[in-house]
Amino acid sequence: MKRLVEEVSGEGLESLLGQRVTLFCVNYFYTGKLIGVNQNDVLLEDVYIIYETGAWTDESWRDVQRVCDKLYIRVSAIESYGVIK
Repeated sequence: MKRLVEEVSGEGLESLLGQRVTLFCVNYFYTGKLIGVNQNDVLLEDVYIIYETGAWTDESWRDVQRVCDKLYIRVSAIESYGVIK
């Protein structure tokens, strides 16, 4: 039997605190500065919704629109995330 016994903290979303991240969610893509993380929600600051990505190699998104100063997003709606652009 193989067992994983090591617990690592500060991985995943926590490791990206303070950075501008992109969240690929069930219905929309969001980008903003990640300023809060807990089990249920993440908090983004200076939030934009990405309506059209354009080429992934482009330096910026093709169509992004500002949503608000701060937005909570449910962790359960996030499919993937990272520092993209």
